[in-house]
Amino acid sequence: MRDWAFDPAAIAADAVTLAGMPGGTGHEKIRIDWLQRRLAGLAGDRRVDAAGNLVWALGPPPPRLALLVHVDDVFGEGTARGVTERDGWLCGPGIGDNAVAVATAVAVTEAALAAGDGPALRPLTVVFTVGEEGAGALRGARHACRELAPGAVLALEGHGADRVFTTAVGSLRVRLTVTGPGGHSWWDRGRPSAVHELVRLLNGLLDAAPADLAVNAGLIDGGSGVNAIAARASAAVEWRSASQAALDRQHEALAGLAAAPGLRLEAEPLDRRPAGSVPPDHPLAAAVLRARAAAGLPAVTGDGSTDANAALEAGIPAVALGCCEGADMHAPSERIRVASIGPGAGQLRAVLAELLELTPSPAGLH
Repeated sequence: MRDWAFDPAAIAADAVTLAGMPGGTGHEKIRIDWLQRRLAGLAGDRRVDAAGNLVWALGPPPPRLALLVHVDDVFGEGTARGVTERDGWLCGPGIGDNAVAVATAVAVTEAALAAGDGPALRPLTVVFTVGEEGAGALRGARHACRELAPGAVLALEGHGADRVFTTAVGSLRVRLTVTGPGGHSWWDRGRPSAVHELVRLLNGLLDAAPADLAVNAGLIDGGSGVNAIAARASAAVEWRSASQAALDRQHEALAGLAAAPGLRLEAEPLDRRPAGSVPPDHPLAAAVLRARAAAGLPAVTGDGSTDANAALEAGIPAVALGCCEGADMHAPSERIRVASIGPGAGQLRAVLAELLELTPSPAGLH
């Protein structure tokens, strides 16, 4: 393959534009529309699928490789958007997760086409996915994996360029809701409080979590006033683990969870994101590690929760890559190092070149 030349400054500019747009989970359309305009005139077939993903097919189906890049971020409609550059960093909500990854995928694919390597890209489909974060429950990636049935998946993230994510961290997400009679804090003293009971249950879950599970109560609401015994309280709780068995045990344990007398407990499932892994000697992982080594990058593997989880759930081999050095993911102060954008794009270029030159075989990418 010829050299795929790209401009890191142009990648940064696209990333800044994307991060400045609304794009929280469930509100990705403005970014999908921008991508359609950005890609106008380039080779390949582009369409928005039933899930809302933008699918950019560079050859006939099914693709040997699908590159999944999510366009949503964790920030709500009330978030003050905007990116600033300070001391060699781009700083702002969503710049690293996942605006820079989207911009990198666009730039590297565009550069390959400009270099005349369009025919080499025919086994590739790039999917800009929706619903990767939080309550999105991987709906875009799950739909793409079902519909496209690719031979392998490479998920691209903005942070984490120092390793290859061969282990997919799974999660179990549940909303716990406690309800009861409520009442006046003085005249009805002694009645059970939904807030008090929810706190008790959450403390028990935190104390009982084994070493192979991380538990987080991320959202809590309830009650009606400081002088009222709460009639309702709820919390969204997440368990994460690299062990699917640990997640299954926790799911079974929820069936035995009960509220104190006089109160009711409902456990509403929100999402189950499967855990999984690809061994380092699998042809997909081995090819990615070879490409990184050739680019002078370390052969380090790690774990994460990405669109690759959806592929592994569907029985499709998958790994994830990060594009940049970054910090404060999911915080308003999220940032990426500007100097890492070029090497991150170079890594993707090397990995795609390696994967697309693999000879298909039953033990390989199919």
